[in-house]
Amino acid sequence: MSAGTGSPSRPRTASRRTPDAGFVLDVISLGRRPGTMKELHRVVTADGRIGLDLIAIPVGAEVDLDLQLQAVSEGVLVTGTVTAPTAGECSRCLEPFTDTVEIHLTELFAYPDSATEQTTEDDEIYRIVDDTIDLEPVITDQIGLELPLQPLCTPDCAGLCPECGVRMAIAGSGHGHEILDPRWAGLAKFATESPGTGSPDAGADPSV
Repeated sequence: MSAGTGSPSRPRTASRRTPDAGFVLDVISLGRRPGTMKELHRVVTADGRIGLDLIAIPVGAEVDLDLQLQAVSEGVLVTGTVTAPTAGECSRCLEPFTDTVEIHLTELFAYPDSATEQTTEDDEIYRIVDDTIDLEPVITDQIGLELPLQPLCTPDCAGLCPECGVRMAIAGSGHGHEILDPRWAGLAKFATESPGTGSPDAGADPSV
């Protein structure tokens, strides 16, 4: 899910693959014997923004992959964690902030000739293509689900003053505004502009 709150359905196969680089994993060495496992740790530099409108993994961030690949009868099961820094804008006070996101993957990539591959639609399961697994669509989808739609710089962010727009975090506890009821606004203006002391007898002829 990139730069938005939703993502269109996409085929769960990649149109371009670079074997065993970035988010693409070569599974030839794993073989197809069920139960065979392989540990993988890799740091990938994100070449595109991954996330939502207000918060995402920025371009150039290092995405840490700590995974286990296991051959099963229908494909390769990928489990593990993906960790990366995020940069966002607080939905309350609009200030930029940074954080970290971690997702836990458990995803099956189906073999091209498996029953799973033959009985599912393109957008229902991920697939192994040319003996490689492309994790980027998986990570993009999972990050989009993990990140909040309305991120906060702190859980107790007080936001902005509705009257002047100043951040309440820096305004101080005594910050406030005198709010005049609009029904009395005209009377207040009249009292300010009227001459005299305001006494009912002001200006009266003392001889009367």
